[in-house]
Amino acid sequence: MRSEAIDESDRLYTEYITTQLGQLRRLAIVLCQDSHRADDLVQEAITKLYTRWHRRHAIDHLDRYLRSILVREFLDSQRVGWMRRVRLAAESPEMVSPQADSVEDRMVVRALLGQMPARQRAVVVLRFMCDLPVDEVAEILGCSEGTVKSQTSAGLVTLRRHVGGVSDGAPSPRSVAVRS
Repeated sequence: MRSEAIDESDRLYTEYITTQLGQLRRLAIVLCQDSHRADDLVQEAITKLYTRWHRRHAIDHLDRYLRSILVREFLDSQRVGWMRRVRLAAESPEMVSPQADSVEDRMVVRALLGQMPARQRAVVVLRFMCDLPVDEVAEILGCSEGTVKSQTSAGLVTLRRHVGGVSDGAPSPRSVAVRS
């Protein structure tokens, strides 16, 4: 009887991960700027979730919890610096942002995200790629809403400065519609 319950739990876990894997990998690629590192990051996140799978019923939003694990693993890897980063090419051809309007826009956004500090990149990606509200990003990153807002603002200023938009903090026509 116990092995049947374990088999059912494993089946549910596999089904859940199968539905989340694509989105999780896209998020990891944008954060890491490297598809191989992103795969490692996704593996770490889904492994951590598996070790806590028996507590899934106590978790209100499983998708948010899994994204939180992924982002925290990314930030931890940036702090610890467990590997030496060597960039062999200026751009990784596998990284694609479904939100960008053109190939040139995607290339510019990827390059700019790669230049941002890890935490600021995580905030910008969660806010605009994952379309999460400030309070949810704050919860995922374990920081205050004010920190999320200031990191978002700094990230947008960086993007605007390099893309040719305004850099003095005045809202651009596209940024007015963005919720804070």
